[in-house]
Amino acid sequence: MKISKLLLGATLVSLVGSTAIATAQVRGVTKTEIVIGTHSDLSGPAASYGVTSTNAIRMRFDEINEKGGIHGRKIRYIVEDAQYQIPRAVQATNKLIQKDNVFAIVAAMGTPMNNAVLPDQLKAGVPNLFPLTAARSMSEPFHRLKFGVFFSLYHEQIRAGVKHLVETKKKNKVCVLYQDTDFGKEILEGVQDLAKTMKFQIVETATNRPTDTDFSAQITKLRSAGCEIVAMGAIVRDAIIPYGTARKMGWTDVDFVATSASFDQIVASAPGNATEGLYVASGFVMPYRDTASPEVQKWWDAYKAKYNADPNIGAFYGQVMADVLVRALEAAGPNLNVDTFIKALESAKPFRSLFGGPEIAYGPKVRQGSKVVMLHQIAGGRFKLIDGNVKH
Repeated sequence: MKISKLLLGATLVSLVGSTAIATAQVRGVTKTEIVIGTHSDLSGPAASYGVTSTNAIRMRFDEINEKGGIHGRKIRYIVEDAQYQIPRAVQATNKLIQKDNVFAIVAAMGTPMNNAVLPDQLKAGVPNLFPLTAARSMSEPFHRLKFGVFFSLYHEQIRAGVKHLVETKKKNKVCVLYQDTDFGKEILEGVQDLAKTMKFQIVETATNRPTDTDFSAQITKLRSAGCEIVAMGAIVRDAIIPYGTARKMGWTDVDFVATSASFDQIVASAPGNATEGLYVASGFVMPYRDTASPEVQKWWDAYKAKYNADPNIGAFYGQVMADVLVRALEAAGPNLNVDTFIKALESAKPFRSLFGGPEIAYGPKVRQGSKVVMLHQIAGGRFKLIDGNVKH
């Protein structure tokens, strides 16, 4: 946080000193354009989300711009690569606010990165919209400039997933394997809260770094403790490797459950069926082209034609984030400023995305788009829906 304040301090001073100018001209808004920024992971451990989400956002913005923009203004979209590193996220946010003068930041990647930059970003008056993290801190405590993810939170997801397994599998020896980061600790807290409610004890815990590639020690530790359910605070790779390690070691009488941070087709289609049977609690659907609606198939093909790759869950998220943002910008009208934008977003009617899934809605005191948890299990290399509204 000290790094954040040092790098963003100059921004705050310049903003305070230019109050007179700000009243005449809205930050990031001119007669011809609206400047939107993102800091994400384009080349680090979570790049499978960062690249595709920003690609989809850009595609939606390009579509809008080709039609003349929003009330005569075209969207200029600036993306900075933070590589899933806090110092780089701070630097990127500083640039977006101070140099690029963005109206808002959308789809910012990662719990630790957002937590580091949010205090100064909000002081600078820059809305944080639909960050690519389902952490509680993105919507709690309430702040008028914070609009969290459009689906359920990690805390809700892991509670629902573990609760379902405890109740249906009649198991109560619960353990937690989690990243030693803000994200991972939120998973641990979710299981701890559930343990208090359901009156069970967490038998054992183990941690890992986001870049770890060997989980033999952690899996051995959890197996020795007699774990029957392992809740994972994992992001893609660190979901695949520990689960696969457990199976290679012959540890099969245990259920693993992860959250939307592992809800990626890369996980479901891991080589050698390494993740078959893994449970994942998320807040969204997983579209597949061969079973999708004609509208989704059309969007899918347009994405593939533009980027020469099939879209993944990150792309689906990006499209929804961009669509929610565009809807609010249109509803705000020609007199766009932070106040008219927030009012438009808060008063929008609930709607479902192009891909379906739960209804999305924000409100005057609501900063999370949905609380619905959907439980999936990997079977045949795909996510199969088990329950579309799990209690948590």
